[in-house]
Amino acid sequence: MRKTKIAFRLLKKMNVDKIIIAYLVLMIISSWVLTYIEPQIKNVLDGMWYCFISFTTIGFGDIVASTFLGRIITIIIALYGMLIISIITSVLISYYQEINKLKVNDSVEKFLYKLERLPELKKEELKEISDNVKQKKYKL
Repeated sequence: MRKTKIAFRLLKKMNVDKIIIAYLVLMIISSWVLTYIEPQIKNVLDGMWYCFISFTTIGFGDIVASTFLGRIITIIIALYGMLIISIITSVLISYYQEINKLKVNDSVEKFLYKLERLPELKKEELKEISDNVKQKKYKL
């Protein structure tokens, strides 16, 4: 549950929802415009296919922009695609960093809790804490 909260907090913090909406709007408008200006693009679905392939910078070559405006739109879509891919990468990295911080904090809390109860602990529990510290299981 905490991982889900972290994910949503990061997505909201980085405005990913707005980026996704902008991506969808760009795809729809571009595919519609390309349908009218490019001779190889016969319908909006072909336009969406072309925009997706340009967005991901795969470029299969089955459809090629031949007009000046079509090439400009392709450049914009490809640049936006590179930007989005880098943003997705940064969101994933931030997510895993937050998860690692959470694990470290849990480990520290567990260790501090045991230290607070030190006089109450049995000899076996003290030995376990000592062994864990020697093995560096508690990461500070």
